[in-house]
Amino acid sequence: MAHVPQIRIPATYMRGGTSKGVFFRLQDLPERAQVPGPARDALLCRVIGSPDPYGKHTDGMGGATSSTSKVVIISPSTQPGHDVDYLYGQVPIEGAFIDWSGNCGNLSSAVGPFAIANGMIDPARVPRDGLCTVRIWQANIQKTIVAHVQVTDGEVQETGDFELDGVTFPAAEVQLEFIDPADEGDGDGGGAMFPTGHLVDDLDVPGVGMFKATMINAGVPMVFVEAAALGYDGTELQGAINEDKVALAKLEAIRAQGAVRMGLVADVAAAAKRPLTPKVAFVAPPKDYVSSSGKPVKAADIDLLARAMSMGKLHHAMMGTASVAIATAAAVPGTVVNAAAGGGTREVLVFGHPSGTLRVGADVKQVDGAWVVTKAVMSRSARVLMEGAVRVPGDAF
Repeated sequence: MAHVPQIRIPATYMRGGTSKGVFFRLQDLPERAQVPGPARDALLCRVIGSPDPYGKHTDGMGGATSSTSKVVIISPSTQPGHDVDYLYGQVPIEGAFIDWSGNCGNLSSAVGPFAIANGMIDPARVPRDGLCTVRIWQANIQKTIVAHVQVTDGEVQETGDFELDGVTFPAAEVQLEFIDPADEGDGDGGGAMFPTGHLVDDLDVPGVGMFKATMINAGVPMVFVEAAALGYDGTELQGAINEDKVALAKLEAIRAQGAVRMGLVADVAAAAKRPLTPKVAFVAPPKDYVSSSGKPVKAADIDLLARAMSMGKLHHAMMGTASVAIATAAAVPGTVVNAAAGGGTREVLVFGHPSGTLRVGADVKQVDGAWVVTKAVMSRSARVLMEGAVRVPGDAF
């Protein structure tokens, strides 16, 4: 019986923040997968093990969750003043396609370490000991990310004592700066950071209800609604949402309607083909709760509560890009997020998520009456889990 043997592709399996993904150098991919198109998508879906009607990713590298079903392609930068181009793909578990519409803020923390370890940074810029600055061009959203990576004895330091809620073990801290993370262009009143031109909109979702919503494009397109409007208090963990099919359908309907209002899709039907963005989240004022690890979170230690959906399910912690949006929206008086945080102005925010807390900062200002964000800052960690090669059937793409 004739058969097609497997092919071997150099790859690195990395954790970045609270996510995991398979990292490739562009030059290591088969030639027809080095360019956008069906061949590349089919190959990377097969690497992850999608589509999988069993929802387990048993025959691939994916982890059967939105946080662990990701691919990354790194190449020397095409942009002046940058070191590498970073292209991110979100792989649906049961879908036969890849969503390239956004960034993964968590995996952004692994890009700098990957670039240094793979010799993609000028050796003269890599210190023997200290911080190495890597300028990353985020190719999906055409934005700059600056990573500050700890180097010890001339190599990336991966172990350390930096703790990140949602990650079991401590590691070395990676500092990230998201430069001008909002969308660009002119908008009616609020500018492109607020695509509808308003800080708060009445979002009418047929069959679901009317919601006060802040729709913002900073880090990633986000739709924020009040937890109370959904019957929640913002302390919910994954089981309370992900095991409730009615709640999942309601949140997806809100997301889809928000996508239309933000001008990302023509109609709600098209939103199903763009599951990565926008994301929907609900926020609430601080309240004591117990995180998914059993760690108590005190209301006095946080500014607000936030819960975000990723690929149709409640995220176990918080997406990095969503964290940028939360910090930015919280810094603008009048938004749903700012109100949940108690109003006023702020440059640094600590919010509670299902796995614990996260500190993030955003610099915002008004320019000609429109709000803009110049930078968002947060810390993550990253670590190589495995390196070598992945194998896929030669006829998979």
